[in-house]
Amino acid sequence: MQRDIVQRPGSSAASTGTQPAARTSLPGNLLAPAAARRFVAAALAEWSGLGLPAAVGFSERLSDDAAVIVSELVTNAVVHAGTNVELLFRLEEATEDEVSALVLEVSDHHPARAVRSDGSENGAGPDSAAAPGEPAEYGRGLELVATLAERWGITYRTGLKTVWARLPVDDWNPFADARAEPGFQHGLRAAELLAPTARRALRDDADWAGRGALSFLAEASDLLAGQLDEDIVAALAGQLLVPRLADWCAIWLEPESGGRAAVPRLAKVWHIDETRTDPLREVLEGDPLRLPERVGTGPVSIPWPGSTEDAAAPDGSDGVALAYRITSGGRTLGAVLVGREGIARVPDEVTALIEDFVRRVGLAVGAARAYTRQATISRILQRGLLPSKVADIPGVASSLVYEPSDDGVVGGDFYDIFPCPNDRWCFVLGDVQGSGPEAAVVTGLARPWLRLLAREGFQVGEVLVRLNRLLLDDAMEAAEAAALMVAAAGGQQSAESGPRFLSLLYGELVPLPDGGARCTLASAGHPLPLLLRPDGTVRIAAEPQLLLGVVDDATYESQSFDLAPGDSLLCVTDGVTERRSGPVMFDDGDGLAQALADCTGLTAEGIADRINQAVHAFAERPPDDDLALLVLQAL
Repeated sequence: MQRDIVQRPGSSAASTGTQPAARTSLPGNLLAPAAARRFVAAALAEWSGLGLPAAVGFSERLSDDAAVIVSELVTNAVVHAGTNVELLFRLEEATEDEVSALVLEVSDHHPARAVRSDGSENGAGPDSAAAPGEPAEYGRGLELVATLAERWGITYRTGLKTVWARLPVDDWNPFADARAEPGFQHGLRAAELLAPTARRALRDDADWAGRGALSFLAEASDLLAGQLDEDIVAALAGQLLVPRLADWCAIWLEPESGGRAAVPRLAKVWHIDETRTDPLREVLEGDPLRLPERVGTGPVSIPWPGSTEDAAAPDGSDGVALAYRITSGGRTLGAVLVGREGIARVPDEVTALIEDFVRRVGLAVGAARAYTRQATISRILQRGLLPSKVADIPGVASSLVYEPSDDGVVGGDFYDIFPCPNDRWCFVLGDVQGSGPEAAVVTGLARPWLRLLAREGFQVGEVLVRLNRLLLDDAMEAAEAAALMVAAAGGQQSAESGPRFLSLLYGELVPLPDGGARCTLASAGHPLPLLLRPDGTVRIAAEPQLLLGVVDDATYESQSFDLAPGDSLLCVTDGVTERRSGPVMFDDGDGLAQALADCTGLTAEGIADRINQAVHAFAERPPDDDLALLVLQAL
């Protein structure tokens, strides 16, 4: 079948009258099946968005069937040919004789070989013969394709073999009434083939391990790689193993800080029979699994849970139990215990496949622990860098919002409100360039220095001048030392190496006898504060000046004004003003001032909440930078 009209997802077929199609080329490796599934899903989504008439029949079942078929066909092509795989996916519109259909064509460049009537290929070898009543070696894939597809076939050309399958679009034929119920039986048969039963998952080991291993390991890697919680990794690993490769499994995890005497934790237990999961857990918890140090990552035979030399397990079950060590970076992280009932030996193909799978579990657990360790240190360090409580200012209501970015790294934003002699109240909002240990060092020095300078009686501008000199001397030296320590410990230095600049908004309030307060402030390279009057007018309350830590002879001037009752002062970091939605930032076109004007009449807490909501609603994705804002409102 020659296809002349090919369109990628994103090109419009509705207006041209051509049938939409998408083509891609995939490498002949274990990543191809997952890439093919994503490609098919993207094409279906794109065609649905084009408003094509047949798209009304794109049901969830149809999408799942297409994903299963393309996965099986691509897996077979990778396993049997090993060449690049060409995938063509197209939508055939309905005719008077045919309903609309999805057509999948998967081609490889393996030399053509005839396919026998039993589905296996000539020349496959004697080991490819299937047991009576079981699928042939060429794969349960083609049996599955034959079940799910309305029709399918194989086309040979010189140096090219194409397997195609046609899936009718559910309930869409503008020329005839929808046909009833054959899809129900079709679905039941497909579900039976895919159902995780012991007969299908466990009795065809050599065939499945040889043909489906690449797809299984690729999917497992995709699922495990993005998990940042070791318990979720354990749960996913159990679901992947049972019932595909085992009747039951248990996953033990060693305590991260434990020594030789530490007892491993039974993180997850899975059983093909859910009613036997809890009894199995009770038996396993009574005898924690510890593998000898001399044992590598290969399988180790373990006595069947609950059995003894003289008696079988209480539930009468028996079989083979194998343990695999979970390792990462040469360190033992735990063990995976798998059980197969009713057999005396697990085939070598399956033990090798499980061993390969456990290696991926080890990488995922190691990555999750590294992230958790870094996130925990960051949270502890962040708490130490920020005040546990901010002071209450007489006659002034304050509201503070601080949201560190969710990346497990110490951020550079910091804040403070503290009292000083002579009835002065000082407030600070700062942002150190970058993040990580180097930024944390600068933050850890800047905040106490500010408090010290303010309490020594220096005016606002003088505080910034002296802080600038201190940053250029001690803080940068300390940050460089921190960077070297990180590198020496095997960590990754920040890409933003070099001087650590500091943007800072610093001010002081002196309460007035008749209400309100006298405000004096200065901004050093920081987003400028905004003053909201009760009548809804908004103005900038400071002049822009140079960042701290840039030049040693910089001078800083302050501005003073009265914060009258009802006035509100809004101070933010660049996580607010530079919040992005595509190429547009939140403060483009004075967006922050407009949002503040909409807060007229609100309390300090109400203003902070409203601005915070506006920032989050500005883009669909979560903020990728620390977010801090401070509202001071005279009462």
